[in-house]
Amino acid sequence: MTKQCITGAPVNPSTRALHANVTSAFHNLQTDVDVTSSSSTSTTEGTLTPGSQHSESNRMADALGVLSVGSLAQINSGEQVESMVLQCVQIKPMASQQGQERYRVVMNDSVHFIQCMLAQQLNWVMHEGKLIKGTLVRVKQYQVNFVKDKNILIILDLDVMEEFSEQKLGQPIALGNPEADVKPKPGNISGDNMYGKQQPAKALPSRTNGATTNGSSHGTIHPIESLSPYAHRWTIKARCTHKGDIKTWHNKNGEGKLFSANFLDDSGEIRATGFNDAVDQWYEVLQEGNVYYISSPCKVQLAKKQFSNLNNDYELTFERDTQIEKAEDMDGVPQVRYNFTSLADLQTVEKDNTIDVIGVLQEVGEVGEIVGKTSSKPYSKRELTLVDNTGYNVRLTVWGKIAQDFDAPQDSVIAFKGLKVSDFGGRSLSLLSSGTMNVDPDIDEAYKLKGWYDGSGRNEQFQSHANTMSAVMASGAGDRKAYKTIAQVRDENLGMGDETDWFSTKATIIYVKQDNIAYPACLSEGCNKKTVEVDPGQWRCEKCDKTFDRPDYRYIMSVNVSDHTGQMWLSCFNEVGVQIMGVSANEMMAMRDDGEERKVTEAFAEANCKTFVFKCKAKMDTFQDQQRVRYQVQYANPLNFSLEAKKLADVIQKYSISDNNSLFV
Repeated sequence: MTKQCITGAPVNPSTRALHANVTSAFHNLQTDVDVTSSSSTSTTEGTLTPGSQHSESNRMADALGVLSVGSLAQINSGEQVESMVLQCVQIKPMASQQGQERYRVVMNDSVHFIQCMLAQQLNWVMHEGKLIKGTLVRVKQYQVNFVKDKNILIILDLDVMEEFSEQKLGQPIALGNPEADVKPKPGNISGDNMYGKQQPAKALPSRTNGATTNGSSHGTIHPIESLSPYAHRWTIKARCTHKGDIKTWHNKNGEGKLFSANFLDDSGEIRATGFNDAVDQWYEVLQEGNVYYISSPCKVQLAKKQFSNLNNDYELTFERDTQIEKAEDMDGVPQVRYNFTSLADLQTVEKDNTIDVIGVLQEVGEVGEIVGKTSSKPYSKRELTLVDNTGYNVRLTVWGKIAQDFDAPQDSVIAFKGLKVSDFGGRSLSLLSSGTMNVDPDIDEAYKLKGWYDGSGRNEQFQSHANTMSAVMASGAGDRKAYKTIAQVRDENLGMGDETDWFSTKATIIYVKQDNIAYPACLSEGCNKKTVEVDPGQWRCEKCDKTFDRPDYRYIMSVNVSDHTGQMWLSCFNEVGVQIMGVSANEMMAMRDDGEERKVTEAFAEANCKTFVFKCKAKMDTFQDQQRVRYQVQYANPLNFSLEAKKLADVIQKYSISDNNSLFV
């Protein structure tokens, strides 16, 4: 069970923001809307009796009476329309490149129709069946995007009305091109337009928090969810919900400092980071809880998920000319957005996932101290115990200054944002450095928990996840030797930490890099160091201080492997290379030296489509001044079909399908 709430703004049932690149989403869509200016009127299946025709006519008349006739033409001409009522005449799910659910709808005002996209926080109206073809809606908040020579309406907030008509109201026609009368001027194509068409003569109006932004000194206010690397000349109005401490780094390339802050508006959240001069310029200016206007130039790039717990694919980097101004008007900007997970549902959450939790503080431990394994620095920690009305408790650890200054009274309600899930002791939680804590927040969930705890919860007995998870481990679901899919390796950020992570994966080779597949190694037993050809036929090893008439070639390969969840590159050494190629590195290099390219090509072709169980280690590596995770194969085993069949049988048996309900005959 997952709950959602936004303080200081209407509750949104979904925290998943609309993908920023709306232009790309519509680029390949064809207008296949079956809304025409024909005088014929469609009817429902079957024959209408005179009585039903009269009833339908009355219903259509009632619906027409509340429709905002002509409102779409006003929007198309650049005007701002307050709270318009439209009819939904078509709904189609959209194909997404990132697995996010989206809906495309067509709205009608009886004169014109327009293509629209629902913001993802409105997906609940589809899930609950409230928005169907023929219903009337009151559009409360929207944004206009100019895409492929026409206006597209991005609906950010709406109310579904009771009025309904199975028939299309009026005889609507498509809106004309609002830029048809604007003649293109000669000159370079603006970089702001990714499809190369001329930019509109004026910025289209947007509607944010019920207020028009035309004429504002800040120009058009963009929602956070619309930001992408393709957006230019934008301004957001957002609340700073978290500001981290200043961090410093020292490495071979130099030293520097940085800080990060989280910003929130009613469409989503985004993380922003400032480096060096930006730290001096903005760290003291930005204060948690205040609302700011942030304007480009400000770099929008893919988010580094290992450093952020926000549900956004992008993040900001402050630049030298980034503009930040405190907003005096804070209306319409929510305080904090939560996506709560109940304590009972923790056993269904994967290890290392980041979640939000609200609970009653039952116990407060003393401040302790641990020493980091790699840094040898001391860290303060304090353990708390939370309970909620699902009958479970959980241990939660806070760190650093929060642990030292923690003074929340026992039995208070605390909302945590940005908790990392651990499987220690069944299930436990840890507050990340980018996470936040709010004592007795002014939200409905807090009042419900407080009422329950004061009424009966104080005397209840709570269950721990230690017992439930031990049963899962006993069943084999928590087997550490279990294979990980490639998607799991990436999702669990293996190799991102200070220590080496180990995993096994069953994957198929789909490509082997053919350049630099081997190196000339020393012939001395146990050396394997690279030799250098000092003279023809003379190979010298500096470590052994010996010269040989030939080297011992050893594989050092990069292979691309795949399973049903994705692909990844693996680094392999000699023993694994021999298994993959079927011949030694000496034989392979001999074939190349003899000009037998056909045999070499065949050997690489035969290596493809081989399936192995790879035992790998994941470790952060630095290459050309860039950090990346390197996956190195320690050994590779061919598939043991008997063992693999037994594993599949064990998985099927865990479902405990009875004979009466069996799917098998």
